[in-house]
Amino acid sequence: MKINRVVVTGTGCVTPLGNNVHETWKGIKEKTIGYSKLENLPESIQAKYFGLVKTDRKDFKKIPVHLRRAMPRFAKNAFLAAMEAVECAFSTEKIQEYYNPFDCGVIIGTGWGGLDEAYDAHDQIKQLGIGHPLGSLETMPNIATATCSMYWNLRGYQNTMVAACATGNLAIGEAYQKIRYGDAKMMLAGGAEALNSNTNIWNVDILGALSKEQNKAENACCPFDIKRSGFILSEGAAVICLEEYESATRRGAKILGEVIGYGSYSDARDFTAPAEDLEARSRSIVHALQDANLSPGDIDYINAHGTSTPLNDLNETETIKKVFGKHAYDISISSTKSYVGHLIAASGSFETIVCLNAINDSFIPATINLNDPDPKCDLNYTPNDHLQKEVNVALNLSFGFGGANAALIVRKLNL
Repeated sequence: MKINRVVVTGTGCVTPLGNNVHETWKGIKEKTIGYSKLENLPESIQAKYFGLVKTDRKDFKKIPVHLRRAMPRFAKNAFLAAMEAVECAFSTEKIQEYYNPFDCGVIIGTGWGGLDEAYDAHDQIKQLGIGHPLGSLETMPNIATATCSMYWNLRGYQNTMVAACATGNLAIGEAYQKIRYGDAKMMLAGGAEALNSNTNIWNVDILGALSKEQNKAENACCPFDIKRSGFILSEGAAVICLEEYESATRRGAKILGEVIGYGSYSDARDFTAPAEDLEARSRSIVHALQDANLSPGDIDYINAHGTSTPLNDLNETETIKKVFGKHAYDISISSTKSYVGHLIAASGSFETIVCLNAINDSFIPATINLNDPDPKCDLNYTPNDHLQKEVNVALNLSFGFGGANAALIVRKLNL
């Protein structure tokens, strides 16, 4: 069986820092905090800081009305991110100028899909006796995947990954494998999330997972800091375009990087807490390294899951030490959730974009708000100051509720 190389030719995102990759990356470079304090929340919700995107009806008008009318907010944001990725990859040309539609697919994942809209529909039916006429479509988790498939006539493999906070990385990993083993030549892959209703916020807050900070944004999300108290619930979307290397070069595509390794194992221990034995997380990384034919010393940068929760940050630190040994202290690591909060299903795909930008700009973003490091989280988490440093190979880590773990490796194109 021929093993294909898989490259990234397009990226797109919608985040609390901006409605495209350029705005978001600029915000990171300028050390901008994208989340803010929300007022008028119910007293039963302890969390105060959240990350909201600034998309509105004007932005959503880019989506054809026959599709838009059935799409919840998460799917609309996913579509805008996918549109940017496709435009980045193909400019004004059409995908079908180069690919048979049956060789192209889509995997747009989500953790909770259109749950905000489902609650709205429930309330409307209780009050008026009728709901949204397309409510069934608006609340199905695969609506973003289906919409992208229809709009760009992508008739190959279609799937919707649902794995909480690991979703985006898993979606890219599966798309990578589809191209690698010859089941596709081009894939859109990523994740999206929008959990803005009071019910959804309460559902996460009651688990004790969200930041307890009440007054200062810089204390609300401070990964690996001693004062960390939980993650920032944010909305957003991030999608990348992957292509088979020979096909991409044949059409003269600009290549942003190459996906070379992927690993995923399950904790099978707890719904929210990471497994104490570190096995699934470390095996995910080791498998990704083996898949990429790399040794631990080949990794230049790690974009950590880095949620700013007491349990995850410590467990992740211990996992990195277990896999990389003494070399763990030499690797530049950072958590870009300190800028945008936790995009949930979109976090892994967004952080893959961060890794690609780090490679292309020779730039390692700092972990901001890291002023008093936890002594137990003693790796090089790049506190507060960016590094201008060559990055050839980057590792992206994502860990999700339900024990889902994913490790993805991207590198500078090696001709």
